[in-house]
Amino acid sequence: MTKLLETYTVLANKVLATVEITKKPEEFVPIYTLIKPSIERGTQIVIDEIKDKLIGEIQIKVSELVDSSSIEELKKKFYTKSLQLINRLMPNLPLENKELLSGILVNEMLGLGDIEILLSDPNLEEIVINNSKEPVWVYHRKYGWLKTNLFMKDEQQIQNYASTIGRKVGRQISILNPLLDAHLSSGDRVNATLFPISSFGNTITIRMFRRNPWTITDLVNNNTCDVHLTSLLWLAVEYEMNIIISGGTGSGKTSFLNALMFFIPPNHRIISIEDTRELRLPDFLHWVPLTTREPNPEGKGEVDMLALLVNSLRMRPDRIVVGEIRKERQAEVLFEAMHTGHSVYSTVHADTAEQTFKRLTNPPINIPESLLDALDLNVVMFRDRKKGRRRVYQVAEFAPDSTDKVKILFSWNAAKDRFDQKEKKFNFLEKIKMHTGMSNKEITKTLKEREKVLLWMIKNKVNTVNGVGKIIAEYYMDAKNLMGIIERNEKPERIVPKEWLK
Repeated sequence: MTKLLETYTVLANKVLATVEITKKPEEFVPIYTLIKPSIERGTQIVIDEIKDKLIGEIQIKVSELVDSSSIEELKKKFYTKSLQLINRLMPNLPLENKELLSGILVNEMLGLGDIEILLSDPNLEEIVINNSKEPVWVYHRKYGWLKTNLFMKDEQQIQNYASTIGRKVGRQISILNPLLDAHLSSGDRVNATLFPISSFGNTITIRMFRRNPWTITDLVNNNTCDVHLTSLLWLAVEYEMNIIISGGTGSGKTSFLNALMFFIPPNHRIISIEDTRELRLPDFLHWVPLTTREPNPEGKGEVDMLALLVNSLRMRPDRIVVGEIRKERQAEVLFEAMHTGHSVYSTVHADTAEQTFKRLTNPPINIPESLLDALDLNVVMFRDRKKGRRRVYQVAEFAPDSTDKVKILFSWNAAKDRFDQKEKKFNFLEKIKMHTGMSNKEITKTLKEREKVLLWMIKNKVNTVNGVGKIIAEYYMDAKNLMGIIERNEKPERIVPKEWLK
């Protein structure tokens, strides 16, 4: 007997679809059924005619396909023009239906057809096309892997979608170059492979990122970390401690790194370097995002992470954020930046603090142990796939010159789902005290203040990028005023524009 687990609606460019998630006795995983509006055959003929007219009437520049803001403008232009043509060819159609057909045209001509509807579902983390014979799969935040009722028409359609994605970022996928790493205008990461590299057929894998990035209030609220641990990390970021976030695939490394960057004072210049733009910081921060570029089909024009990293040192950065450390030369430059007074943050694949130490000091990264004394903190992320939760698994310090090279400061207690402090003395706090002259009493006072700020934001549901960023910036500019607002239990609107709280 089929059991309905959940149902909700998804809107993509005026196309409203219903999602039903069901459990069927004969299936090993739940089924994600997308119920979309149907188009009659006669209407489809008119739609095909409108497509031809749109292609002839709207000229598309390559620059419009590459720039995300231009793509949005192009979608509006297509939508408006298609609506005009529908009004002319089908004047008696209800306005709601006209808007629906215009939305379908935008999805098909400038997007990925029905996949655009999946991309608009905030509950999905991954969309996977394995070949044209299998259904499209999705990874749901609540239910894990699900089969959908969507199929690709044929292998050529999959290749066409991959080529469309590649062209928008100036990359090409073909039989001679059958692998593609790219991203959509929304920032979602895309990987594609062509047959026979993928034996069963052409594939597309889309890693979806939250349209509203996780902020530190979200992460404390869902117990990824707690306020005490977060206040310590806030202090570490403020006073320019170098931090590396490690963890397995999908453990939340980049999300946690992004959330920590909100703690950078607004008068500091931030340079970020990524393969694909994932970080999103408050609009008012002094932030310059850089991204790598793949070589063209002739092998020219590549700009790799090392080149950007070396170049960033000439841009007078106060903070350098690197998406991920992968190679020895990258790590050398990164640690050299730490030793020359730059504050550095990055991620690395490793499941524990001990593994992080080994991974950094062995090939392919292979950093000399002596350089690790510049790294102040290692935060390890963990993903519990069974229960669908992510946690800060460990916070550690490295001591390359001592017998115990890895010192665990905090560790997640899985049985009680809490964060246990393992050490009484933290080296990074001693360093902060040495550089600032702060006493233990003053450190304790400022940590308590930050806990109050975090709890106040959570209580008042402040969880937008600009909202959280504005309150943290206010703390740096006028802590006394902010603490007064909190003590009087006033609302965030007192200091944050309303549009930044939505």
